[in-house]
Amino acid sequence: MFRFALRNVVAHKARLAMTAVAVLLGVAFVAGTLVLSDTLGRAFKNTASRSFADVSVAVIDENVDRTGSREHGRPDPALTEDTLTRLRALPGVARARGVLEGFTGVVDRDGDLLGSGWTTIGTNFVPTGDGADPRFPMRAGRGPANGREIALDARSADRAGFRVGDTVRVALSGPMVETRLTGVFGTDDPRVSAGGSLVLFDTATAQRLLLAPGRYGEIDLTAAPGTSETALRDAAARVLPRADNLRVDSGRALAREQVDQIEAGTRQMTIALLAFAGIALFVATFIIANTFTMLVAQRTRELALLRAVGARRGQVTRIVLCEAAAVAVVASLLGLAAGIALAGTLRSLLERFGAHLPAGPLIVEARTIAVALLVGCGVTLLAAWLPARRASRIPPVAALNTVEQPAGHGGLRGRSVMGALVTAAGAALTGYGRSTAGDGGRVPVAVGVFLVLVGILLLTPLLSRPVIGASAPFLDRPFGVAGRLARRNAVRNPRRTAATASALTIGLCLIAGLTMLGASIRHAVEERAIAEVAADYRIQTVNGAPVDASVLDAVARVPGVTAMSPLIRDTVTLDGRNTAVIGVDPKGIERLLALGGTADAAAALRRGEILVTADTARQRGWRIGSVVPIGYPDGTRGRVTIGGFHGDLEQLTKVTVPAALVQAHSAHRDIRSIMVRTADGDDTRTTRTIERAIGDNPLIQVEDRTDIRQSISRSVDLLLNIMYGLLAMAVLIAVLGVINTLAMSVFERRREIGMLRAIGLDRSRVRTMVRLESLVISVFGAVLGVAVGTFLAWGILGPLRSKVPNLVLVVPWAGVGGFLALGVGVGIVAAVWPARTAARADVLAAIGTE
Repeated sequence: MFRFALRNVVAHKARLAMTAVAVLLGVAFVAGTLVLSDTLGRAFKNTASRSFADVSVAVIDENVDRTGSREHGRPDPALTEDTLTRLRALPGVARARGVLEGFTGVVDRDGDLLGSGWTTIGTNFVPTGDGADPRFPMRAGRGPANGREIALDARSADRAGFRVGDTVRVALSGPMVETRLTGVFGTDDPRVSAGGSLVLFDTATAQRLLLAPGRYGEIDLTAAPGTSETALRDAAARVLPRADNLRVDSGRALAREQVDQIEAGTRQMTIALLAFAGIALFVATFIIANTFTMLVAQRTRELALLRAVGARRGQVTRIVLCEAAAVAVVASLLGLAAGIALAGTLRSLLERFGAHLPAGPLIVEARTIAVALLVGCGVTLLAAWLPARRASRIPPVAALNTVEQPAGHGGLRGRSVMGALVTAAGAALTGYGRSTAGDGGRVPVAVGVFLVLVGILLLTPLLSRPVIGASAPFLDRPFGVAGRLARRNAVRNPRRTAATASALTIGLCLIAGLTMLGASIRHAVEERAIAEVAADYRIQTVNGAPVDASVLDAVARVPGVTAMSPLIRDTVTLDGRNTAVIGVDPKGIERLLALGGTADAAAALRRGEILVTADTARQRGWRIGSVVPIGYPDGTRGRVTIGGFHGDLEQLTKVTVPAALVQAHSAHRDIRSIMVRTADGDDTRTTRTIERAIGDNPLIQVEDRTDIRQSISRSVDLLLNIMYGLLAMAVLIAVLGVINTLAMSVFERRREIGMLRAIGLDRSRVRTMVRLESLVISVFGAVLGVAVGTFLAWGILGPLRSKVPNLVLVVPWAGVGGFLALGVGVGIVAAVWPARTAARADVLAAIGTE
């Protein structure tokens, strides 16, 4: 039986080729995802382990994050020179160094920022007795020794063409600093590997520019031989000042913590990629099922003859499943190899586009091999099971037929009834979820849109006749006989048409739905941002770090500035609860932001009162005029009055206060952005004047109203483009499905095509007939996909309305036209090979009697 199945696979290898390719692509997606995530995870883990290689114990101020930014409203870091001296004097300490980091950028010769703002870091150079810092081995020159010198990582220096002795401009969140490059060093820092830059200052300069004079964010201790990490950790904890924010941990524990964070990040990436791989495999199941259904129909006499000579039903089922298994094993092994190659290619592409990844070999775990084989074989056998069951039910008497029979039409009534019920249930659940306020509608909507998609797929055979029938005016008259034959062929076997179109329907449904979701969210957020911003400019850092106060002073001196206000973030205790607040300058704030809410909101700020959103007031039981206790970051307490309400603005928090209220009780101003209004509006000349006033600092962006809108669009579009790229595999598999079905349909109808040729249908019209059949099926799948995608977007937008006000469905008609054009393109491309095969068929061989 197994040998018989293998012979059938070899005999029908051309007809099974596209099925194998569909399985191969799906498995390659899965295997490539696992290999890439394992490779990146292993490389970053090794880098993390090396970064803590000489750290036995670390004392960390948790009020200072790894980029040097302090928790807003907190006092100066607790780790001082005195703390470092006491820790260095502990028995068993071989070396102690104070460490700090901060937001620092390097400006290239063209005035642009090296790397992205999120990974541009500065830290301090801590030389040992020989003048070197073991963390940063110098490849050229030496480390910085004063405030006018820096060292730069080798990758950034090579990228910008800097050499030792060059003048390099360093950008901070405020002033620009001109320095001399004294050294170039190598580093395994993952932020540099990810395309960022790393600058070394001498310790005093780093403290002055990045944190606070005489303060550190972390102190690292290296144990002397014979001293355990545990003993040194306990000894360090005893000499530290009493502070809740100080954490003492071993280097091994910190390395393990970083490894856990890396694993969590790669796990999330892997899950996201595997979800799209699952979509591709789901599409592939339609192709596999369609292929084996057609093969069974074409081999009716052969399978019936097996039954006639004594084969049992179970044996026939196993023969078909063995054929599927043989295809699955070969395709899965090839898919595994393709996935490994794909992972290597993606890694090379990421590096070419600037994502400098840690070096290391491709990691192919045993788990990856097992998953690839299980997924490929499981999906193929699952898809082939129903065709195999149908094959076992072929009666022996069918062997008497003189021709092979196409797949039957039976069972459509039950399928259509089931599809209608499932679609109705899904639509009802989706409607209920949309009408439910808050997050409670998420589950009903998710289940509802899934049921609608399943129901539409079940109804596809029923829908194919009227929808494809509507194409008659576009096919019959322009193309004559070829057009009529194409239309009739497309609806002759509704099951086959449905299976062919469904693969494309799923891919375009997801793409269309994502496009409409993105367009709707982008429109709502853009309109909200533009409506609330009355200022001409918003000034902020490229990564959201605090803006230096010197920028505020520089902008205030720009001619033509009529109103400006910093937005200062802070945390206070309001009525017994920690509350994030934004401090604004009450003078002219109504000219910068459309506060909304009560009419005298700005006047209340000028009186020293605070504003809250109406929802916050309702939740906390406040009214206008309520007096509530407040606790400030420096520990002092007082009372404030609720002066009015403001809208739920993107630029503000739920509570807005006069800037003077928080500045009087906080040592540092955490300026998130600066809103500016000018006499001439946001024209190009005014923009350049402001940029020159802040020193043409590339770390600080000056955004006009158009830039604010575009910054929102860019983030949404980037996410959509990534999803389009991942869904492209599903669309590619759908195209293969159309090609495969048409090719097998041409083979199945070879006698019919031969008869048409014999009675006068020339080769060009045969090609036209096959092309139009492919076109009408593809457009049918595209239309169905766009329709279901629109419903999907409409349903999902319901639960999101509580998060994004004024959210309505936006249909980008240009995009819809593009999706339909994609369907046309799929139909044209998919028909190339089947049309040529049909046109070249030998007439006498095609009409010959078997």
